[in-house]
Amino acid sequence: MINLLTILLVSFDHHLFKSIYIFLISFFSNTFSAISGGGAGLLQLPALILSGVPYYQALASHKLATVALGIGGSLRNYKSIGKDMSVAWQIVIFGLPGVILGSFIVEFISEKYLYLILGIISILLAFYTFLKPDLGLSSGNNKLNLFYKIRFLIFIFLIGILNGSISSGTGLLVTILLIKTFEMDFLRAISMTFFTVGIFWNFVGAVFLARIGSVPSNILIVLIIGSFSGGYFGAHLSKLNGNILIKKTFITVCILVGFSLLFKSIKSFL
Repeated sequence: MINLLTILLVSFDHHLFKSIYIFLISFFSNTFSAISGGGAGLLQLPALILSGVPYYQALASHKLATVALGIGGSLRNYKSIGKDMSVAWQIVIFGLPGVILGSFIVEFISEKYLYLILGIISILLAFYTFLKPDLGLSSGNNKLNLFYKIRFLIFIFLIGILNGSISSGTGLLVTILLIKTFEMDFLRAISMTFFTVGIFWNFVGAVFLARIGSVPSNILIVLIIGSFSGGYFGAHLSKLNGNILIKKTFITVCILVGFSLLFKSIKSFL
């Protein structure tokens, strides 16, 4: 009887420690993601894998949790979204087919090539943003001709494919695309990324990835709580401190995501 109680107590302590660990990782990674516009998977996905969750289940769990991030961030910055709803629906309508395609591709294409491509892109984004001191600090309303509209939608579809197959970095790509295409500032672009990528893309991606294996509900609940609270808190910080803080965090997260993905790619080639 004493042995049984000891085993139960140790098991309880292990599960409690694991839940606290996952919550803290989720909260802090999603706080930084809420400020920068992406990159929550940099910490959250490896933490899930290290805790014993298989890759595809971890990816599906991460995507479901980032839906909570998107909701948390959107609730805090909902006023920034209303005037750009036409752009939001374009991202949703043309991005979701890419997300669905990407969720099927991930089973047939080696992740190391996807990691390599997105890692290089993320690092280049960081340097490009750093070298453009005025980028994303002021907001405009750029009107697109037909050529630029088609180009924007093609990019959205391609980023959607990456989103369906890789966890980290696609929110950063959408954020910078919105800034360059529509002359949005960082706060406005990130609010749009939360609403479209965070809620719609990640939810659909999670549903299609979940067919590979069931998502562990006990871990998912902790992730959702951490993601929602981190997303709301990060969006609150970004609104208080403005575009300069957001831009610095964006550059930092781009570099970290880029080198993390390159490391994963190189490690898988060896």
